[in-house]
Amino acid sequence: MSAPTKDRIDEVFLFVADDGTGEGVVAFQTPDGKWMPLVAADSARLASLRPLALSISAKTGQPIKLLRFTTRTQVEVLDGRKGRQS
Repeated sequence: MSAPTKDRIDEVFLFVADDGTGEGVVAFQTPDGKWMPLVAADSARLASLRPLALSISAKTGQPIKLLRFTTRTQVEVLDGRKGRQS
């Protein structure tokens, strides 16, 4: 894992499952009912999500893959303060 930088995300980790129709990012439901994807950009977050992924795998009976993405391509910048996109 690369050393994290303060202002930039250069790699992202995703926990992914395949339900037979294709891959999808694994998510969990928070106590207040919101869904949170298992996505990490640093080692601390990755370590905190790993037990959740393992638990979800055990409950669903599906293997979960950990994927790492390292190519960064900025597609656009949305800036609602300026009321425009760039």
